[in-house]
Amino acid sequence: MKILVTGAAGFIGSKVMSMLLRRGDDVIGVDNFNDYYDVRLKHGRVEAFGLGDRIRKMDIADKAAVDALFEAEKFDKVINLAAQAGVRYSITNPYSYLESNLVGFLNILEACRNHGVRYLVFASSSSVYGLNAKVPYSEDDKVDNPVSLYAATKKSNELMAHAYAKLYGFAVTGLRYFTVYGPWGRPDMSPMLFAGAISRGEAIKVFNNGDMIRDFTFIDDIAEGTIRVLDHQPKAEDCPNGVPYKVYNIGCSNPVRLMDFISEIETAYGKEANKTFLPMQPGDVYQTNADTSHLEREVGYKPHWNLHEGISEFMKWYKSDLNPLK
Repeated sequence: MKILVTGAAGFIGSKVMSMLLRRGDDVIGVDNFNDYYDVRLKHGRVEAFGLGDRIRKMDIADKAAVDALFEAEKFDKVINLAAQAGVRYSITNPYSYLESNLVGFLNILEACRNHGVRYLVFASSSSVYGLNAKVPYSEDDKVDNPVSLYAATKKSNELMAHAYAKLYGFAVTGLRYFTVYGPWGRPDMSPMLFAGAISRGEAIKVFNNGDMIRDFTFIDDIAEGTIRVLDHQPKAEDCPNGVPYKVYNIGCSNPVRLMDFISEIETAYGKEANKTFLPMQPGDVYQTNADTSHLEREVGYKPHWNLHEGISEFMKWYKSDLNPLK
């Protein structure tokens, strides 16, 4: 069985690909190595996880390149993690989200359709829940109130994927990732921002005056859950309306207050942070909280890392020579 991982030099993609290779799968990765954040992190992940000879530089928005790759490699399964990430960035740079998250995803769907791929797993996001007030978030909740373009593109991905599963019969699963953290995380995510500010003696920005709750999930749990989903292809007869399509929340199901998260980072770093308290930012939501009971029941997913362990592991990496941004 041959597997393609897109976004393979990214935070989640590199971890997923390294786990697949360790268990002996035949895996090829692609990544466009764009400069949304410091590209040294992407190259560092590739080197640290030994992915250099398995990753090709390619943009999924390039239809001809995608088609040529699928024609040459004859993939059985695909994990699409390539996307323009970041809620706040989508406020100021909307067009980059259309190119990668919509055009690029359409190219992947078309390639799966035209080249006999049996199963596609793709990254959605907890941001699709938008203004939903009910918590914890369930896959059965409506997701019609996005508060950022990023969230709207991820909801669009789910609709596009369902249509292709219905029309062309290949199986598809979408994963609504909740707040992911850990070693090799993106520099625009809170752990890296907070640790960096503390190390430089700068104030950290605490939005909504610290009154926020997030379902922080350690990267190893996220990657392990993604692979479990890859190994559990949905069957049409087990899905609504006979469409081989599933969508799952994947998180920790143990939401943490932002100020408690900051306190864990301060403790692990050994230094208290200076804090600047600010109002809620456009595109943000007050709370995320995943109901992962469907994923646990159907594929056996159960997160193992608690916040204290995860932050300790993150900070150990952050302070090490492996961190190219230290």
